[in-house]
Amino acid sequence: MRAEKKLLTGEYVARLNASPFFIVAGYQGLKVAHLNELRKRLISAGAEIHIVKNTVFQVAAKEAGVAELGGTLAGQIAVITGKKDIFVAAKVLKNFAAEFDKLKLKFGYLNNQRVEQATILAYADLPSLEVLRAKLLGLLNTPATMLAQVIKAKSEKTE
Repeated sequence: MRAEKKLLTGEYVARLNASPFFIVAGYQGLKVAHLNELRKRLISAGAEIHIVKNTVFQVAAKEAGVAELGGTLAGQIAVITGKKDIFVAAKVLKNFAAEFDKLKLKFGYLNNQRVEQATILAYADLPSLEVLRAKLLGLLNTPATMLAQVIKAKSEKTE
């Protein structure tokens, strides 16, 4: 392998090891302006997109400890990685793919477990972590609120 490819492979291995997930998407037919727009949206979601050569990415994935990708890499691919959770990135990708139908989600890996396109789209439909936390807090807070209302009503009734 040439020195340039070794350098690129090492860079992708570092990205894959630093990210808890990656998503592979086909971008054939997507204009540069649209790709730049997707890049901006992903950056605001805590993720990044990189255009990768299939052979270089296969070697990098193997070196990073990801299972053999085999023949699943075909055509022009982009790899999305991130430091945060996969759900926010999946939501951005789903919304972008709905706007510009040239972007095709292929598959991904979450904690070294392969996830297919349908699973990634299901992740996109889940509420954000902040919304889930708020719902959980509301559920935990509801019994205490109900108890306080009952006590208040009882004390007003006896007066």
